[in-house]
Amino acid sequence: MTISLEGKRGLVMGVANERSIAWGIAKACADAGAELAFTYQGEAFGKRLEPLAESVGSSFMVDVDVTDDASLDAAFAALEREWESVDFLVHAIAYSDKNELTGRFLNTSRANFKQSMDISVYSFIEVARRVHPLMKNGGTLLTLTFLGSQRVVPNYNVMGVAKAALESTTRYLANDLGPDGIRVNAISPGPMKTLAGAAIGGARRTYKHTEQNAPLRSNASLEAVGGTAVWLISDAGAYTTGEVILVDGGYHVLGMPQLDNL
Repeated sequence: MTISLEGKRGLVMGVANERSIAWGIAKACADAGAELAFTYQGEAFGKRLEPLAESVGSSFMVDVDVTDDASLDAAFAALEREWESVDFLVHAIAYSDKNELTGRFLNTSRANFKQSMDISVYSFIEVARRVHPLMKNGGTLLTLTFLGSQRVVPNYNVMGVAKAALESTTRYLANDLGPDGIRVNAISPGPMKTLAGAAIGGARRTYKHTEQNAPLRSNASLEAVGGTAVWLISDAGAYTTGEVILVDGGYHVLGMPQLDNL
């Protein structure tokens, strides 16, 4: 079955470069026929994003700081001027001080805990509140999580706690927005070779371990995550909401490594 997003418009937040999960989703949506807009933070990310946006026929890019209400208001006001309605939003925004993504969770600082929760979790609520009025015909909100929300992953530390909160936020938003025809879901890929993933201590060993032990003996690809997003955004996903969809080669079902790796 070919899934089409023809006629749908969506905002993608959090593309860092061509290896970003957000870009994998954006590319898949564009290939399925969707019209896209993008946000970025700061000039450096804007320069990286510009050729990618152009490659999928998008001319709408806006700089936004998700910790600043005025910046968010300005970004969504600009989006409303560009489009009278929005069909989907992809939230691929997370942050923690990389110096605290190594060693013991016990040593998490108060300042980094607050900042990680603000950027990685509360920002999803902020953008949902602002895009809600633009989803006049219903729509889809997507965010990104990771198995470290439910199980201890070495060095993931405060981000595991933040992702657990993000998954709970997904469920509460799904309940709030369901009566308006808006679905809210999270996609949970396995470890991927991204800029964000590289900030976590021991990332290469984690990637290798999951690749060797997942039932499919492979980590997810950008195309696989993008395809999952297309399904959730499309009419085929019309009755899926409040879910965390795992796209990790089946790694989450394991109780221990494969026998050869014990």
